[in-house]
Amino acid sequence: MTDILQTLSPDLPEEQVILLAGPPAQTKLAEHLVGMANAAGGALVLGLDPKSGTPVGLADPEETLDRILKAALSIEPPLIIPMPRQAELEGVPVLIVLVPPGLPHVYSYKGKYLVSRDGQTHPLPPRQLQRLMMERGAVSFESTAPEGARVEDLDWDRVDAYIAGLSGLRVIGREATLLHRGSLIRDGKELRPTRAGLLLFGRDPQCWMPSAGILVARYAGTTMDDHFVKEEIRGTLPDQIRQAEAFVVSNMRRGVRLQALERAEEPEYPIPAVREAIVNAVAHRDYQIRGDGIRILLFSDRLEFYSPGRLPGHVTIQNLVHERFSRNEALVQVLADMGFIERLGYGVDRIIRLMAQAGLPPPRFQETAAGFQVTLVGPGRDLIGQNRDQRNWRHLGLNPRQEAALTYLAETERITNREFQELCPDVSAETIRRDLADMVSRNILLKIGEKRATYYIFK
Repeated sequence: MTDILQTLSPDLPEEQVILLAGPPAQTKLAEHLVGMANAAGGALVLGLDPKSGTPVGLADPEETLDRILKAALSIEPPLIIPMPRQAELEGVPVLIVLVPPGLPHVYSYKGKYLVSRDGQTHPLPPRQLQRLMMERGAVSFESTAPEGARVEDLDWDRVDAYIAGLSGLRVIGREATLLHRGSLIRDGKELRPTRAGLLLFGRDPQCWMPSAGILVARYAGTTMDDHFVKEEIRGTLPDQIRQAEAFVVSNMRRGVRLQALERAEEPEYPIPAVREAIVNAVAHRDYQIRGDGIRILLFSDRLEFYSPGRLPGHVTIQNLVHERFSRNEALVQVLADMGFIERLGYGVDRIIRLMAQAGLPPPRFQETAAGFQVTLVGPGRDLIGQNRDQRNWRHLGLNPRQEAALTYLAETERITNREFQELCPDVSAETIRRDLADMVSRNILLKIGEKRATYYIFK
């Protein structure tokens, strides 16, 4: 069991794990879930003897799963948690329910505010309840339904595709799944989509939240100027993430490294770090802020990700890597279900690690007056790796002119006789021709075309 819990939640302390022998009543389940949600999270393991930890199994795991989901929905506000995991220990089935840390609400069950402490669930003392309410704030914007929004405003093909990728939740139906994931709410006898539901599955999310988009732009230099390529990305959040990543990847430069005469491309920034930063900006922005959207700006020396809304809850620049607080828990959970992010983390530590592995400076984090910005500092002019390439070229016995030509070629991907001549204006045309012919004969370059249309590329 320890190995399974470590896989699901590596940082979970043992005192935050509660063992339950059989499927307890829905009331008991809800109380345990509330207690963990109001504390630092935790795990319920059903099917183990609480005293000995011996696996006793569950007679009907599916019925137990259904009971857990109903318990989560009976909490006020409904508790959005990762899908419970089924495991097998000593040949018997058990269920593991994870409650993530850093949830944004104060939770109650039938008017009772509870908290888990040392494996037990206790009533929240008034002073502690008041403090928790101050820390976690009011009802989140994502959980509200815009005036006039109806279930017909959701794209149910998208919903079906999402549910098809889940395990377990399919048996409870489409509407129940979206209720459990905070994408629908009950308004009397009517079901209505929340803002989270519209952002994730809406036919036209910007009809309800016009600022919920991404501006991506590529500038030629280190400052904003009149020479740029830009795109305004709209649609559902999963589509925005994919399109924003595609824009950045297609507009970032490619470096070149020669290894054993093979030309290998290197991206300007680690693509997984770019993806992580985009997802973070989308998942954790404050969608209540109007007139401002996410901005991703690619300069020649850096890549900036700006998201409206300052850091949520108790998270600060100083504790950003270690603390967790989800402003948009429904968005985070569904994006995690879709494979975009890890539910229990922001991915900040992963961005730091990826940048270090690429030999780039650590990312910069900055709070502005109304937002949060992540800056990835790039290699700048060192992208081409000229010094590294020249070290690889030295064993070839090339002359300085030929090394200069290869450096130029690494940046431009092709070189002509005329361009080589411009690199070495004091050298005769015949010498330039012989230098090129020598590199072709040694299988370093490949000659393309004839006469004035001739150019050279790496072979």
